[in-house]
Amino acid sequence: MAKKLRIDEDECIGCESCVELCPAAFQMSADGDKAIVVDENCTDDCVEESIDTCPVTCIFFEE
Repeated sequence: MAKKLRIDEDECIGCESCVELCPAAFQMSADGDKAIVVDENCTDDCVEESIDTCPVTCIFFEE
């Protein structure tokens, strides 16, 4: 079973760092206050960089 990329939207502070680092996997929500995953299967290197850079560590992989 493949791991799926997730964001804990309750923890997200909307800093946009993941969106800037990896627009293939993340974008801002319609109201612009939280990041959302747009490709839960993205395996680009920028995903790991986004996970490492997130100031509230709310990006993770879920099995």
